[in-house]
Amino acid sequence: MGLAPVWRLRAGGAEERADDGVAQAVEALPEPVASAPDLGSAASPRSAPPQSAALSPAPSSVHEVRPARVVLPVRDPVPRPTATAAASSSARREEVDPARAGRIARMDWDELEADIRACGACRLCEKRRQAVPGVGDRGAEWMFVGEGPGSEEDQRGEPFVGAAGKLLDAMLAAIGLKRGENVYIANAVKCRPPHNRTPQADEIATCHPYLARQIELVRPRVLVALGRPAALALLDAEISIGASRGRVFRRGDTPVVVTYHPAYLLRNQADKAKAWEDLCFARGLVQELAGQP
Repeated sequence: MGLAPVWRLRAGGAEERADDGVAQAVEALPEPVASAPDLGSAASPRSAPPQSAALSPAPSSVHEVRPARVVLPVRDPVPRPTATAAASSSARREEVDPARAGRIARMDWDELEADIRACGACRLCEKRRQAVPGVGDRGAEWMFVGEGPGSEEDQRGEPFVGAAGKLLDAMLAAIGLKRGENVYIANAVKCRPPHNRTPQADEIATCHPYLARQIELVRPRVLVALGRPAALALLDAEISIGASRGRVFRRGDTPVVVTYHPAYLLRNQADKAKAWEDLCFARGLVQELAGQP
């Protein structure tokens, strides 16, 4: 892909966690270079990535992720979760009411979203303004999963609408994607955790039937986990994002790629280049699965 695009904060912009409602607007537009694709174009639903996005030779000093290096399948998370962590996560998921999970598994889109908005299954419902089901193309090839709504999402009822959402939109644009077009966005939990804390494992497990049904309805080519809570929800295992980048995980037959949450990238901008590599890796995987060069 050549030089990675630069996602910049506007001068004086806040770098706080995007979900806290304090962070201001972020200017997150990638800078095209001579060998880079037209990052302003967006792929249409179920269409192949634009030809302008083909990888071109990069300077030797720039790390490049080539689709040809994608290897399918990688069966286990690396490093593998400890027995204690895996057993604890699985035990929490098994505690979920099977009758409730079975009922959710038979829902259509309208029933699912209505049930999410009325949910009172865990403590997160107590202080929310509203639940946040998800947004985007319901037949998308790409599905991005974050951890949970922040204060602005809680007010507006849509995931990733704060500063982290603006950065996510720029990240999508950099690989020829656009919110709502061939992309579906959801969260591991549908209600805002108090004080924007990280969702707890039992909360993720209680909300998991909703996420599982969304995945079954969308049937994406690839799942992208944005941060550790999202990876836990998708893989039912505790993993390190840094140690698991560049690998293909599996959720049933669907490949899963892990990367950093946009809110983390706002606080740790040096890792934006790594997130760019992860997106290129995921795009190469989608092309591989579609049988494209």
